[in-house]
Amino acid sequence: MSNPTLDPALMAISRNPASGTLIETYPFHTSDEIEHMLAANRIAFGQWRATPMGERVAVYRRLAATLRDRAEPLAALVTSEMGKTIGSARAEVEKCAATVAWMAEHGPAVLADEPAQTDTDDRAYVSFLPIGTILAVMPWNFPFWQVIRAAAPVMLCGNGFVLKHAPNVMGCAYALRDAYEASGFPRHLFAILNAGNDAVATAIEDPRIAAATVTGSMRAGAAVAATAGKAMKKSLLELGGADAYIVLADADIDKAVEVGVEARFQNAGQVCLAAKRFILVRTIAEEFTRKFVEAVRKVKAGDPLDPATTIGPIAREDLREGIHDQVVRSIAAGARLLLGGARVDGPGFFYQPTVLTDVAPGMAAFDEEIFGPVAAIVIAEDEDDAIALANTSEYGLSSNLWTNDMQKARALARRIEAGGVFVNGFSASNPRVPVGGVKKSGYGRELSHFGLREFTNAQTVWEKAPG
Repeated sequence: MSNPTLDPALMAISRNPASGTLIETYPFHTSDEIEHMLAANRIAFGQWRATPMGERVAVYRRLAATLRDRAEPLAALVTSEMGKTIGSARAEVEKCAATVAWMAEHGPAVLADEPAQTDTDDRAYVSFLPIGTILAVMPWNFPFWQVIRAAAPVMLCGNGFVLKHAPNVMGCAYALRDAYEASGFPRHLFAILNAGNDAVATAIEDPRIAAATVTGSMRAGAAVAATAGKAMKKSLLELGGADAYIVLADADIDKAVEVGVEARFQNAGQVCLAAKRFILVRTIAEEFTRKFVEAVRKVKAGDPLDPATTIGPIAREDLREGIHDQVVRSIAAGARLLLGGARVDGPGFFYQPTVLTDVAPGMAAFDEEIFGPVAAIVIAEDEDDAIALANTSEYGLSSNLWTNDMQKARALARRIEAGGVFVNGFSASNPRVPVGGVKKSGYGRELSHFGLREFTNAQTVWEKAPG
């Protein structure tokens, strides 16, 4: 697909972040190619919505098998395009397969007609019908999982799907499309849009696109939501997060440290649902910080294909520069550097595992989402102060709460302004429960029965007997 004569601004570029070497270029689709794609997708949608649920389920089960059969090459592709460690890449592919299988097993019951009570002899029920094709603008950090998380619920009910993937993981986009078609989905039902922002906006306005979903930055989400709103179309946004990792005085400190390192540094910190602000009650702050820094020193950055590597590189050089700028600005504002804080010399886009303390509101490490291997330690005077600090954020994606008092945990969880609260563990998406945020982390929900019904027409049918 490479064409070295094209302007780089008119193509998606895949580059190995561990070495910086070019993998492939993908010229943006022309307007004629986009028109052909949308027309073909519309035909495929008509075929798919007419396909009985039992046949859709069979295709879903084949997709789960296809993903597992292709796990090794798919995992290697993820690692080469965005730098995830090979073990994490394999786990991502398996999570995709398991979620597709879960949807096949449980989705039909969720999408079945739902009876409604009436106060007469009339019969009423609600049907959950497809609305059309959903345009999905997806990120690079989990190049398969984020797409499956969006596509698996919305396609089971009969919708079509157009993927606008991040330009640095277009190889993953095409590999996933191939897996769908090899599994028996109608050709063009799962389609690719490789284009710039203007073409994406035009696609959203097209009547053949019914709705849009975005996982990404607030800027991207706001742009898509504005375009969809003007076109009177629904949108779902799963945007950034500055998730609080709250550790109370009665918590298991050793376990909180162990899980906290994974919660912050998995995928080189490039996770939306990740611990970012470690809010520690003062009485345990010194112990937690000391043990946490000791544990982070053992985090090993290196070749993501080496099983001994803990974290790989940052996905792109510009992203690494942005992380470093946030660290520098935080230190200038009064944060204290305990570990790391610098780029790693040599090839690739590596950044040192970093720990900042004395972080407070007004600093980049507190106010902004740092999408990289940087932990920000914040000291709270007591439980109430910890909750107040957690809520002092324009984000509200997920959170973590550590305490041995489960009654207290349940009470405090209701005071945390976030789409999820994970008690004595780290945040993770699971098909059994919804994922999504509040405030500027977005709106709408993916996964579980909420996600399965998110992009459906909840059609009321009220029947009166003849005569």
